Amino acid sequence: MKTHTVELLKRLAAIVLFAPALAMASEAMHLDKAPVSTNEANLQNGAKLFIERCLNCHSASMLHYSDLQKIGYSDKDIAEKFLHADEKVGDYMKIAMTREDAENWFGTAPPDLSLIAKAKASDSGSGADYLYTYLRGFYKDENRPTGWNNKVFANVGMPHVLWDIQGTQVLKESEKDGKKVEELVLSEPGSASVEQYDKEVADLVSFMVWMAEPVAVTRKTIGIFVLVFLACLYVLTHALGKTYWKDIH
Repeated sequence: MKTHTVELLKRLAAIVLFAPALAMASEAMHLDKAPVSTNEANLQNGAKLFIERCLNCHSASMLHYSDLQKIGYSDKDIAEKFLHADEKVGDYMKIAMTREDAENWFGTAPPDLSLIAKAKASDSGSGADYLYTYLRGFYKDENRPTGWNNKVFANVGMPHVLWDIQGTQVLKESEKDGKKVEELVLSEPGSASVEQYDKEVADLVSFMVWMAEPVAVTRKTIGIFVLVFLACLYVLTHALGKTYWKDIH
C-alpha cells in the first residue's frame, strides 16, 4: 500500500512540475486527433511496439512489467516476449543505459515516458494528439546529427525509430494563397502503407495513454457505480424526508 501511494505521489508531482512547461511549448501547434483505443488487442500491439522500439532509450519507470497483465498478457507471455535473462516480471520498465552515458552519447538524457501522454497535453490538443502527430511527423534532414528532423518538434534529437515501418518522408515547401506551406511527402515507402502505419502509431499512443494511468478504466467504472449509488441514495433520502415531515406540514 505504501509503495502504491509513493508511486501516485511521484506521478502527481511530475504532472504538476512538467506539464505547464510542456504545454506552453506546444500550445500553438496544429495537432491531429489521435484515435485512442482501450481495446485489449490494440493495447497489446502498442505495448509490443513500445517495448521493442522505445524502451531501448526511454524508461517507463513507474510501470512494472507485471502491469501488462491488466491488458491481457500472462506472466508467461511477458517473460517470453519482453524480458531479458536477468529481468523479472515484477521489475520496473527501466533501461540499462545510465543518465551519464545518455548525456555523453546524445547530449541529453531521453526522458522517462511514464507520464508523457499526460504531460504533453496543451491548448492545441491532448497529450495523445501530440504524440500521434509527432510520431507521424519525422522527415529526412541530412543537416541533423541523426539524419532526421520532426515537423512537430523542430531539431529533435531523437532518431526516427519507426522509419522502417513508415518509410522516409521529406519536407516540401510550396505557396498557397500567397503563404508558404510545408507538407510531408513520402519519398520511400516502408513495410506498411500510410493507413497501416497510422494504425500502428495509434496503437502505440493508446498504450502510452494507458501507461500514464493504468487504472483509468477501473476508476471510470467505479465512478459510474458511485454515481448510480448516490442517485439511488438521493431518491431514498428524499422519500424518507417526505415521510418524516408529512405530519409536521
